[in-house]
Amino acid sequence: MTNGTSDSSAAWFITGCTTGLGLALARRVLERGARVVATGRGIVQRGTGLESYGERALLLDLDVRDQAQIQSSVAAALARFGAIDVLVNNAGYGYQSSVEEGDDAAIRDQFEVNCFGLFALTRAVLPHMRTRGRGHIVNITSVAGFIGYPGSGYYAASKHAVEGWSDALAAEVGPLGIRVTCVEPGPFRTDWAGRSLQQTQSRIAAYAQTAAKRMEAVRGRSGRQAGDPERAGDAIIAIVASPNPPRHLLLGKVALEVVPERLARTQADIAQWQELGRGADFPD
Repeated sequence: MTNGTSDSSAAWFITGCTTGLGLALARRVLERGARVVATGRGIVQRGTGLESYGERALLLDLDVRDQAQIQSSVAAALARFGAIDVLVNNAGYGYQSSVEEGDDAAIRDQFEVNCFGLFALTRAVLPHMRTRGRGHIVNITSVAGFIGYPGSGYYAASKHAVEGWSDALAAEVGPLGIRVTCVEPGPFRTDWAGRSLQQTQSRIAAYAQTAAKRMEAVRGRSGRQAGDPERAGDAIIAIVASPNPPRHLLLGKVALEVVPERLARTQADIAQWQELGRGADFPD
């Protein structure tokens, strides 16, 4: 076993497994003979079918906002399997509004799940991985980790935060034998734009052609996205098994189109304004 992640008997801990990408990934991992701690709110009663894999699947109710549940879930995972080789921070959801019309409670809850819950769970798992000197942490972010679309400012902010935090995490734990990968999906055929999406309707006419228009379009595409969660699961398994996994994995054609375009614009800005930027230092 190299780094504890490529063996078929590796133990995965995956959040957000009630539907969508998390459920698809858990199923694909189990099909390959590995072991999975599949967590999610109400997953035990949900009837996901994961229980059919017997002792190799441990289903645990987990709300990542609940510190006590985080601690008990990690303890239960270690008691069952003796190890957590791969942590997949997948739990999260989308919240949309114009920036001006964002609801404070909704914004804070978005960050509680997408950021603070992810941070807390990772902190709970890190001592185990650090002691063993191996492991792989996979953070599911989004193309929104690079791009702030109109109507998705607060969601993008939560994903930007995870991307920056993951850079620091990778620098700290890489020398300890722990890998970190951010997975950035584009639009995938999950519940993200449907049942789980939360929106604050835009009522300000000035945003009708920006935030409001995009929010309506996102809802309208639900169930028709090009991304396949099963194939996404296969891609994540492939990078975890790789001896040299990437720091970033863009998933889907849309992601592979829009993110490089966004990075190219940033590079162009840097090049155009570099002399002005250099002039901000004290003279030599």
